[in-house]
Amino acid sequence: MLLEKKNAIVYGAGGAIGSAVAHAFATEGARVFLAGRTGAALEAVAERIRASNGVAEVATMNVLDAEAVEAHADAVVRQAGSIDISLNAISLPQTGIQGTRIVDLSPDGFDLPMATYPKANFLTARAAARRMTGQGSGVILTITASPSRTAVPLMGGMAPAWAAIEALSRGLAAELGPHGVRVVCLNAAGMPETPQLSEVYGLHADAYGISRDAFLARMEDRTLRKRLPTVAEIANVAAFVASDRASAITGAVANLTGGLIAD
Repeated sequence: MLLEKKNAIVYGAGGAIGSAVAHAFATEGARVFLAGRTGAALEAVAERIRASNGVAEVATMNVLDAEAVEAHADAVVRQAGSIDISLNAISLPQTGIQGTRIVDLSPDGFDLPMATYPKANFLTARAAARRMTGQGSGVILTITASPSRTAVPLMGGMAPAWAAIEALSRGLAAELGPHGVRVVCLNAAGMPETPQLSEVYGLHADAYGISRDAFLARMEDRTLRKRLPTVAEIANVAAFVASDRASAITGAVANLTGGLIAD
């Protein structure tokens, strides 16, 4: 198994992407520590992992609380001995953020993703890095989306927030590489089976005056495969990148857009 004897923290593990990645980590042998705001959602993910003979622990926390993040990292090290993988997959409801022209956004509407996503990734990555550098190994994963690297209207503060996370990931990789720690950002196109993307595509469809299905078809046609990536595809790549088989990859933004962005 790719991640046998690894200990992985997944923040935002109650969401569609976080839960899928946590399950993929567990399937590959990792002991997963699920963190997030909603205990019931985390417990449901943990039960599914345990039902598949995986090992999962749950912690309810606010990832914007620096002291809580540090305390949880300490608890994981005490319990498991190390933090080998850290992934931040938190998300916000997008109504009031996407689907509106930037010039029509309120300051709060623009500021919310800018104040949430980069800060949350900074706090969780910092906590992992402080412990990984001491042990001389580890992998920190971040997740962004294709608008960080393209010119897309009606994204509000999301595209700038994702771009900030990518810059943060590169800076961390430069500082942590000499200590044996890798940092990789996974840049994905929208996965339409997730509740958040269903919301997002509805917001954009309404702004263009078309149906959600028509907007989805428009997005699929922009990819080289003529289909958008699935959550399972993202989770499988996350498990590989977190493994020792990807040991040469750091400081990279992995393109998981299905050709929506052609590098």
